[in-house]
Amino acid sequence: MLFFKDKKAGSLIDEIRCDEPSYLIWKWHPAGIAPGKGTRENAIRWGSSLRVRDGEVAVFVYSQYNGTQQEYIEGPCDRILDTENLPVLASLVGLAYGGGTPFQAEVYFINLAQMLQVKFGVPFFDVYDPRFTDFSVPVSVRGTVSFSISDYRSFVKLHRLSTFHLEDFQRQIRDAISRYVKDIVTNAPAAHNIPVIQMESKIAPINDEVEYNLGQRLKEDFGVTVSGVDIGAIEIDKASEGYRQLMKVTRDMAATRAQADTQDYAERLRMQREESQYAMHKQTQSAHLGAFQVEKQAEVGVAGAQALGQMGNSGASGIMKDGFHAASMMAGMAIGGAVGQNIAGAMNSFMQGTPPVSQAQPLSTTPPPIPSVVFHVAVNGQATGPYDLPSLAKMAAAGQLNADSLVWKAGMKQWEKAGVVNDLKDLFIDKIPPIPSQE
Repeated sequence: MLFFKDKKAGSLIDEIRCDEPSYLIWKWHPAGIAPGKGTRENAIRWGSSLRVRDGEVAVFVYSQYNGTQQEYIEGPCDRILDTENLPVLASLVGLAYGGGTPFQAEVYFINLAQMLQVKFGVPFFDVYDPRFTDFSVPVSVRGTVSFSISDYRSFVKLHRLSTFHLEDFQRQIRDAISRYVKDIVTNAPAAHNIPVIQMESKIAPINDEVEYNLGQRLKEDFGVTVSGVDIGAIEIDKASEGYRQLMKVTRDMAATRAQADTQDYAERLRMQREESQYAMHKQTQSAHLGAFQVEKQAEVGVAGAQALGQMGNSGASGIMKDGFHAASMMAGMAIGGAVGQNIAGAMNSFMQGTPPVSQAQPLSTTPPPIPSVVFHVAVNGQATGPYDLPSLAKMAAAGQLNADSLVWKAGMKQWEKAGVVNDLKDLFIDKIPPIPSQE
């Protein structure tokens, strides 16, 4: 900060500017004078120069009859203070006092380009697993929040610049962050449907939710714009009693589930083994049945041949000289083959679980009823029925059905008038229309 003597007015003329390398809010005071130790930092000389760099804003705070007022000058700015570029001077200082007369005002510089980072750490707090609400697990969170001042007018309304201290402001920011982070992390297991012990795998979505929530809250409560949130770690106190109990319950559930899966797998293997054995048994039965059929047919054929031989020896008619009757032999073999097939068929039916033909239910000798033709009739826009032809004839006789009535039966594409349907048009031929009244 520089000041120099105005040769015309014979007074000290100040150069109001901020040369601090790093700051958020800084109150101007003349060079060589400690803040709050002199009176000239609140007495701005008429004609002093004001220099505001790009990314800064100078706030003039002064008192009037209607309260404290502010005047903002955004950078870049390098000018001499007068009533043309700072209109408020006209109401503070009368021209009769001359150009060197001071006016009472405080000047604050706000750094709009400064990005502040506040590290925060939320100590252990209890988080409940949504599956087991009886067990609480201590969880802590560490991270960093970056923010800056973009809406300086709102910032000034929310804070007293005269009593602003960066350390106190950062402490207030940390306290607010702690409240909001704790609320979001406490509800994270239920919101993301995850166990507490898996929260570390969901840092990214939890970080996004914290960043959005803090962005809204810090802008409303402190007038700052959050540019980023970085949650470095979500730590679980694995030495706590709640964590040990939760892990025990989880292990017991996992063991029970594994045992149930093992039993289910063993049961599936047993069923597959029994089905395989049953299939092999049926295959063996089928093979034995085929052999049995051939054997029985051969036995019946031999028995028939023996019977024919006996018939020849007994002197039947038509016997050849050597005692062999060819026709009888052929008939016996045919009968034997038929009997063998019947026996095999009976055995096959028994093996398949169906009764043989002789034990089956006798076929019905009564023919099934002849299907009748039925129609639906449209009455007041609703389908009624179905009605068979005798019922429709009674309805036509009673006047409940006429040639213009809409009817439909299965197979028709659409509703038709009864008078054009082949099955029904005869119902209306003999109906004599009513004689019109003569007036």
